[in-house]
Amino acid sequence: MDVPAWFSAEASAIGVEFEPGDLERLGRFLAMLLRANEALNLTAILEPEVAWRRHILDSLSLLPLIAEFPEGATVADVGTGGGLPGLPLALVLPSYRFSLLDATRKKCDFLDQAIASLHCANARTVCGRAEALAHDRGRRTVRDGEVLHEGGHRERYDVVVARAVGRLALLAEITVPFCKIGGRVLLIKGAKADEELAEAADVLHTLKCVHAGTMDTPTGRVVILEKRSATPRDLPRLGGETARGPVRSRSTRGARPSEQQDD
Repeated sequence: MDVPAWFSAEASAIGVEFEPGDLERLGRFLAMLLRANEALNLTAILEPEVAWRRHILDSLSLLPLIAEFPEGATVADVGTGGGLPGLPLALVLPSYRFSLLDATRKKCDFLDQAIASLHCANARTVCGRAEALAHDRGRRTVRDGEVLHEGGHRERYDVVVARAVGRLALLAEITVPFCKIGGRVLLIKGAKADEELAEAADVLHTLKCVHAGTMDTPTGRVVILEKRSATPRDLPRLGGETARGPVRSRSTRGARPSEQQDD
């Protein structure tokens, strides 16, 4: 798919520079996304010119924030759907490792095909509900006095990203548990970001994270959360509880054992 004349300049304005072949692969991915849309309902945006802005440029707006982490850092895209924002980022950040999480097998199958076709060796799909995957701690062993973790998803990622999958108070509950202590959660939001942040203040406190800033982009706003300590063991809630509304605020003092932080 042809790259719009304005695209490279607007990407450069937000700190995104391309290596040879990047734009061609981004165009191929976008063409695959729009072709698969009829069967999989991946996007409501069908006009290529608009899709370059609303899908590709919007996704790449996270690149400067991810690049603040060292090469080899791990990134989880929660609720990736058609691969946004994770796959465009993986295509232009080959030294970072991306996991694209989604609950729908057909969407993961599409992404597996796209990853193979685009030779994107630093990306993989993980199929499952985010609430359940966020409780997967993998195997925990002790070797020479050091605690080691193998596999799993809970608190395994340096950066967690998500785009347009719900109100911030609910989105934070299902994304923050994936993030390592000291890592960042980057949420692509719209004009109501400040309103949603105010609504989510108690939830962020409960999740042991803080609002570290909001960045304006050509397509919206990015809310930046920093994780300060371990997520309470019982979060995120399971069994569809997240759909019933934000988690209630709680105090660490006097909390039940199930609400205490992980070790």
